[in-house]
Amino acid sequence: MNRKQTAWKKSRKFGDIYGGRSRVRLNDNIFKRAHSLKRPGQNDELSILIQDNPSRDFFFPISLEEAVTAINALPDIDTQGLTHIWLRRLKKSDYEKGQLPLAEFICGSGVRVIVLYPFPVSMMMNLGPRKPSSRTLKELKNWHCDLQNKDGTWQAKWQLPFLRQYYINNILYHEVGHHIDQYFRHWSKANHRQIEEFADQYAIQRTTTATHVFNHLENLRESSDKYQSTRIYTD
Repeated sequence: MNRKQTAWKKSRKFGDIYGGRSRVRLNDNIFKRAHSLKRPGQNDELSILIQDNPSRDFFFPISLEEAVTAINALPDIDTQGLTHIWLRRLKKSDYEKGQLPLAEFICGSGVRVIVLYPFPVSMMMNLGPRKPSSRTLKELKNWHCDLQNKDGTWQAKWQLPFLRQYYINNILYHEVGHHIDQYFRHWSKANHRQIEEFADQYAIQRTTTATHVFNHLENLRESSDKYQSTRIYTD
């Protein structure tokens, strides 16, 4: 069973952020995890949706329903074969070790699942003791992050709207790119660099779609908030 983890930016490791693996790893233990992901039956509606409780210190920037909306905005041929979308709880032990995976794609035994992990409620992303590279700083600036150095550790503070858009475009659609690559086998499993580049380029190509989806979801959230405010006032 192939498993890949994606960190906050293009599956690379910055400081203490846990990035993509240096190679695809065979993993036969997925069925022994918190959820037993079984091959869907002929009558099962795809994709099968799973959402864990993220714990009090974390939250999912996009909901399961919003992830489905973003997936449905893509061409059917790009998402065919996806069996599960899983918003999975982050292991506290991983976070305490300085590891913050944001997503992974797992396939094998009839299962093709995109896993999204939660983000710290503090909105802070630890980048490690070394000052990020110029390339990383540029990426953070593009996403309007506030870079700080606190007690010798570099941190990036995110704003919720940009984090939500990032999860759709650079995280979720990146994993769809991995699914397409695995499904049609564009690159050898051993060619990690090309595999990541393919997923990166797919996400870039779908930026317009991601922007439309994000704007639509934000309009729905604003309408819902106004409705709830009106109910509270009238009640």
